[in-house]
Amino acid sequence: MISSLLIANRGEIARRIIRTARRMGVRTIAVHSDVDAGMPFVREADDAVCIGLAPARESYLVQQKILDAAKATGAEAIHPGYGFLSENAEFAEAVEAAGLVWVGAPAPSIRAMGLKDAAKKLMVAAGVPVTPGYMGEDQDPARLQAEADAIGYPVLIKAVAGGGGKGMRKVDRAEDFADALTSCQREAASSFGDDRVLIEKYILGPRHIEVQIFGDRQGNVVHLFERDCSLQRRHQKVIEEAPAPGMDAATRAAVCDAAVKAARAVDYVGAGTIEFIADASEGLRADRIWFMEMNTRLQVEHPVTEMITGQDLVEWQLRVASGEPLPKRQDQLSINGWAMEARLYAENPSNGFLPSTGPLQRLRLPRGIRVDSGVEEGGEVSPYYDPMIAKLIVSAPSRPAAAAKLAQAARRVEVWPVRTNAAFLARAASDPDFVAGHIDTGFIERHAERLVPAAEPSPAVRQAAARAMLPEGGGVWAGLTSFRANAAPDRRVEVEIAGHAHLVEIDDGEPQGRDRIVGTERLLFLDGEAWPFEAPRADHAGGGGAVSDGALLAPMPGKVIAVEIAEGARVTKGQKLLVLEAMKMEQAMLAPFDGVVAELRASVGAQVSEGAVLVRVEKADA
Repeated sequence: MISSLLIANRGEIARRIIRTARRMGVRTIAVHSDVDAGMPFVREADDAVCIGLAPARESYLVQQKILDAAKATGAEAIHPGYGFLSENAEFAEAVEAAGLVWVGAPAPSIRAMGLKDAAKKLMVAAGVPVTPGYMGEDQDPARLQAEADAIGYPVLIKAVAGGGGKGMRKVDRAEDFADALTSCQREAASSFGDDRVLIEKYILGPRHIEVQIFGDRQGNVVHLFERDCSLQRRHQKVIEEAPAPGMDAATRAAVCDAAVKAARAVDYVGAGTIEFIADASEGLRADRIWFMEMNTRLQVEHPVTEMITGQDLVEWQLRVASGEPLPKRQDQLSINGWAMEARLYAENPSNGFLPSTGPLQRLRLPRGIRVDSGVEEGGEVSPYYDPMIAKLIVSAPSRPAAAAKLAQAARRVEVWPVRTNAAFLARAASDPDFVAGHIDTGFIERHAERLVPAAEPSPAVRQAAARAMLPEGGGVWAGLTSFRANAAPDRRVEVEIAGHAHLVEIDDGEPQGRDRIVGTERLLFLDGEAWPFEAPRADHAGGGGAVSDGALLAPMPGKVIAVEIAEGARVTKGQKLLVLEAMKMEQAMLAPFDGVVAELRASVGAQVSEGAVLVRVEKADA
């Protein structure tokens, strides 16, 4: 067994690897950028080395800096995690050339599966079914158009070196093909340095099915069953599960056998995933499931496989890299129950899923489930890296029970001032069609209206915030002071939520939500959302909508870097009032009309949360 391990990654996956390595008695070394110095994974490792500045191209992607850190700390092996250099064949070779153990796929396997067209040709030779399409060397636009016409529309144009949803275009009509091809080739050249494409038949109602495989140096290959990753948004996975809903034993055997064939075709060693696309229009059938690509690394969603098999895949990686045979034979592996994973991201679904970065003044994640996270309360979500806060992972005896457990976990998330997709995840996991297993890769786009929370507070939020303004949270009607003789008491309460005043009639329902004080703000956490609220100020009370037409709200969490007015100042429409820095960009806040600055809540250097009222302008007297 290797004795020391450098982890060439950060955040959640670095912590995940450290956890298993520590249990196995393996010393761990973290490498980190300057902005990651205070991250939990750095603290939890036995040793740590700073390898550069925040941009990944100056730190996590610089191979020599990682190799130098390994030499300086006496590391015996390097684990690349996922992303960054995990599927870089040149780095794998450099690690082994330096006399270190590479905890990953062999470089020839990475190369063989790195180009989609070459990989598909390999799969055809190995007897693995592939999607109907064109993978030829002739890249003349006229030839590509002719092949697309022959395949039949809709088709999918895909960059041969693509990944992560980039370099892909769906084409519905022959007359749109030329423009889509040009766009796809341009993006492919920019993203991957290779503008070659292949053409595939576009599968209507597709399901994304993938199989976890593992190989060792003794020539053994096993599968650890399938996962379903069909719930996606813009080709990015949102909720993953294992096993796949609707997969019968015969289809499972056929797909998993094809995955093992694919791994053997490239002499695979270590953890890998064979991805398939399925035409599920008539249910999952073996003759309608085709090879799509292989990921030659550990996947983000590997925990769901661990949950249903009871295996630690990182432990398997370390044992195989140490030269040991696979810990289990195929006949020793079985499926137990159902597991689901949701990716909790720092993003605002109500604002087009824009990333939301900044300090994590509050971060409370659900208990009683598995949570893999790279950050903690008091830290921050950096604009330099993937904005994933955590993976919420649940298991249960059945799929409906797992979905209910996941939805409840998402509802319990409390994060501020960074916005998250927790409410979106809760809605998705509890959606009747999702629970029934009626899913495909277009599910989120098709049901966005009911999955994406509204930008305005719901009736439940307004009710909960209004109740929180009463003594004992609304338990006594004496808190409602508008008493009128010989009349029913006035059950209305005024409350300001996210900068907008609301007049709410208290109902007889049970109180909902969790009332918290975070810093100087009072917050309501309900169903995965966070809403700042307070008693309305006298000059803004009585409304049912916006506090004031002249209220300027922070569009996202950020830092105030300039204030160019003072309270009482007269301003003209379009005049710059202050400047907010967010996502490494500056945004000027402008006066909406001629008027007077009635209120200024921002000061230079202040960190403000999304939706916070910064300035209030009142219209000038006529």
